[in-house]
Amino acid sequence: QVHLVESGGGLVQAGGSLRLSCTASGRTSSSQATGWFRYDVGKGRKFVAAISWSGSRTYYADSVKGRFTISRDNAKNTVYLQMNSLKPEDTAVYYCAADDNGETITDEEEEYDYWGQGTQVTVSS
Repeated sequence: QVHLVESGGGLVQAGGSLRLSCTASGRTSSSQATGWFRYDVGKGRKFVAAISWSGSRTYYADSVKGRFTISRDNAKNTVYLQMNSLKPEDTAVYYCAADDNGETITDEEEEYDYWGQGTQVTVSS
């Protein structure tokens, strides 16, 4: 079993930045790809970004491409989501998720095996 904990959310003005972290514990010796999703009441849960276990491959939703960067530090069992040029429409609860297929990155939430509890990001206009 893998336990994921997100941190780094908060309130920020439009145009600002936040860095989210997703730290894994438990069966961290296995190779897992990691994705970020976000949930907004009006839009449901949407894919944001994903990164392979090796970090060599990344994938972004069009809505965040060029503004968000996903990265990882496997020595720290942590995946990051650097969010720049934030917009009010980025407001959501952000979740990280881990997929046991370490090198196959996907935007399909049903492919992910483990989920964190989420962290709130609020962007004010």
